[in-house]
Amino acid sequence: MPGFTKRAIRNSFIKLLNERPVNQITIRDIVEDCGINRNSFYYHYQDMPSMIEEIVLEEVNVIIQEKPAIDSLEECLDVAISFALENRRAAMHLYNSSNRDVFEQYLWRVCEYAVSTYISTAFAEEPVPEEDLGILIRMYKWECFGAVVDWMRAGMKEDIQAIFHRICQLKRGMLEEVIRRSASGEV
Repeated sequence: MPGFTKRAIRNSFIKLLNERPVNQITIRDIVEDCGINRNSFYYHYQDMPSMIEEIVLEEVNVIIQEKPAIDSLEECLDVAISFALENRRAAMHLYNSSNRDVFEQYLWRVCEYAVSTYISTAFAEEPVPEEDLGILIRMYKWECFGAVVDWMRAGMKEDIQAIFHRICQLKRGMLEEVIRRSASGEV
């Protein structure tokens, strides 16, 4: 039963977060919404910030489990923004709250996972030095993270997927060129 109660708390919080900002959600609101008592909440979570952090970490783990392989840079962004697209208002409320750092840590970890997974697949058979792979991972992680933060800062109004996919079209061939240069010793 504890797993059921924890899921109920999580689902109630996300539901409420889709309705209003974090600072307007109380523990009372959560327990009333999911039909439990306050003690049940405190059995599972120390307080609201610890609950938020745990829920965010769970979301990262779900993404990692659901996406063991990533085949393109476009898919990296799609993975990074999946929660935000499914829960636009909740994501904006979390982003605009005092818990923004927790959201940014979530986004950073998802971007790092997505990009690392993609780069390790794309360069699996290529003779690229580990140092160069690390630099590529950092660069694409920054790009993915920055694109999402910029999109959120602007209110999530643009079609971030279309824009990012267009950027990837414009950059097509860059990775192949990196591989070629690295293999030939040009860099």
